[in-house]
Amino acid sequence: MAEKTRNQDTDFLFRGILELKTLEECYTFFDDLCTVSETFEMSKRLKAAKMLREGKGYAEVGKETGLSTATISRVNRCLKYGNDGYAMILDRVKENEDA
Repeated sequence: MAEKTRNQDTDFLFRGILELKTLEECYTFFDDLCTVSETFEMSKRLKAAKMLREGKGYAEVGKETGLSTATISRVNRCLKYGNDGYAMILDRVKENEDA
């Protein structure tokens, strides 16, 4: 899947993101890069992935995040059949919280 979006420009974007070192730097960059709505939408999708991995149902995820069932379904499909991007991030965040 990543091969569909991979090009010189997206490589440049992701290399830039990898240079961010603090939470504050992330806020600064993403505030410039994205609209408030886009940032909130991405955060809701990650929260939905976390909730789905915890065994929460679509109704509960939708109520908590405000996401549509179509978006929740897409997140769930990525969790089950995707590139494991959500799992990688959720695992790393949990590791850092536990440390």
